Amino acid sequence: QVLYEQEGVFIHSSCGKNDDQDSLISGILRVIEKENEVMVDWRPLDDTLDTSNILCAGKDSSSVVEWTQTPKEKCSRGADRPSSYEAEWDMVTTVSFKKKPYSNGDATTHANGESKWSFLFSLTDLKSIKQNKEGMGWSYLVFCLKDDVKLPALHFHHGDSKLLIKCLEKHVVLNESPQDKRILLVNSQNKSLSQSFENLFDEPSYGLLQKLKKDPYTVTMGRFSKVTNYIFDSFRLSDPSSQRRPPSEMADFLSDAIPGLKINQQEEPGFEVITRIDLGKQPEVSRREPVSSEEWTKNMDSEGRILNVDYIKRLIFKGGLCHTLRKEAWKFLLGYFPWNSTKEERANLQKRKTDEYFRMKLQWKSVSEEQEKRNSRLRDYRSLIEKDVNRTDRTNKFYEGEDNPGLILLHDILMTYCMYDFDLGYVQGMSDLLSPVLYVMENEVDAFWCFVSYMDQMHQNFEEQMQGMKTQLIQLSTLLRLLDSGFCSYLESQDSGYFYFCFRWLLIRFKREFSFQDILRLWEVMWTELPCQNFHLLLCCAILESEKQQIMDKHYGFNEILKHINELSMKIDVEYILCKAEAISMQMMNCKELPQAVSEILGIESSSVTPDSDNGEDESEAVLSCPNSLYQSISTPVIAANGTRDGTQQMPETQSQTPA
Repeated sequence: QVLYEQEGVFIHSSCGKNDDQDSLISGILRVIEKENEVMVDWRPLDDTLDTSNILCAGKDSSSVVEWTQTPKEKCSRGADRPSSYEAEWDMVTTVSFKKKPYSNGDATTHANGESKWSFLFSLTDLKSIKQNKEGMGWSYLVFCLKDDVKLPALHFHHGDSKLLIKCLEKHVVLNESPQDKRILLVNSQNKSLSQSFENLFDEPSYGLLQKLKKDPYTVTMGRFSKVTNYIFDSFRLSDPSSQRRPPSEMADFLSDAIPGLKINQQEEPGFEVITRIDLGKQPEVSRREPVSSEEWTKNMDSEGRILNVDYIKRLIFKGGLCHTLRKEAWKFLLGYFPWNSTKEERANLQKRKTDEYFRMKLQWKSVSEEQEKRNSRLRDYRSLIEKDVNRTDRTNKFYEGEDNPGLILLHDILMTYCMYDFDLGYVQGMSDLLSPVLYVMENEVDAFWCFVSYMDQMHQNFEEQMQGMKTQLIQLSTLLRLLDSGFCSYLESQDSGYFYFCFRWLLIRFKREFSFQDILRLWEVMWTELPCQNFHLLLCCAILESEKQQIMDKHYGFNEILKHINELSMKIDVEYILCKAEAISMQMMNCKELPQAVSEILGIESSSVTPDSDNGEDESEAVLSCPNSLYQSISTPVIAANGTRDGTQQMPETQSQTPA
């Protein structure tokens, strides 16, 4: 797709017959998008131009990519320009450059003396753009690429360069340099790539790593099961005799991928130092049967109000819901229905929300093709949604078939959400959050408003600066360090202390780690917000602790850890992990010396918890924001952590409380 095209863009070469006179080379400048990669392409307007002159990215380089000639047999120029574009695109993966002995204004000259000017580069390798001074002749731009390689200045004889800048700003963030206002610096966060979930494993390893750095969303959502030793090999220098880069450079690489991410908190000033604390033995935890329709109905009054919200939440946390209840109960858990509402109030709410939904749906449905062509954001949202909907897990009958009504509703709800929150719009991965909700609701309007409520919780995961993901990764590191500092240190020694292998878990709440039915159970348990804040982080800890022995006994390195964690997908026992995560929460809540940082993550109110005080004394105990009443009298058949069914057990009773 051609995003921008401008003729009359000249290079003023110094190759004219007279030394004091420039030779003007007229050309055409294009910005092209293909497979979510945006390229800038300039070539002379010369019908006799041999496309072997085009400079593009060579595939045989490792840590850097050199300018190479495009082989004639692969880029033969025919009468059909688009097919030529396809051939050239097939040769380009990513573009990075070694420094060349020539500078701006010089040309590479071959044996026949002919100048070779055409160039093609990816926006992922653009470092800065230098503009001309106001009122100083023709408008021109100079592109500076990574490794400080400068391309020849492009002079816009038939108009100024502002339209090009506006086009580029849709895909990269440009900021004025503090030192020189004429220079626009490219922000490392690429807007387009941050909304891309393409399969990267068909690319050379260098392309994979470049996109990991530019867009951790893409890589972590990809199939890590294909990751092999080539990941670390990609960090080798181009010289075959060179050794692997030191761990410090590896750490710099990973920290660049999410700017501001500092996992090693102990080394950062202002952070609490978490010393080794004896948490005691993890208690044994059992789970009960799912909440039945009878239990749910008994906890309602004659007008349809929930009588004891805390009690019903505890039941759901301990056993989940039977499937027939989910359509109603999820609306409460997600906040679509107020817990204290009557049946009549909920019916009126649904009527208002139905009107509101279809008004928003009408907005995008009534946009004509011509209007959409002029609205690039809406066009981009639609394109991303269609790709994601086509990738929906078809193992569930609700989404089987190409023209399945479930898939159509999935598309329509996501498009309507773009109208609801146009600033955020659609980011790939959101469909993973919607598909189970739509499956349970079986209703377009209810599914939409439940999804809106879910996105209110998940919003920060999808924001461009990824602040939500940064925070969660740091918090996860803090919790795991307290739980098992030795394992945490091992992960750091293997360059895995950044917990990138957990990125996908956090981004879409384990959606791709469990079967469709298991994710329904897991989500409804998490939505109770019991037994503490950020219970999903304890689920991460539970999974990692379960895999600790194999990772450490087999001395897994960076690649093996990534591969192993990814291959856990669809193999995790949801009931076992829920039991283990709950046991970890009890273990931490019962700790009398819980660090302040951990208390804040788990939402535990602490009175004068000062494990770092000078005198070393700490006689206070943490006051739990979610007290042990979680385990009040719940007498039903239970499922143990190993998944076997025991007889009826009586939960420890701390105070008498039964539903009305």
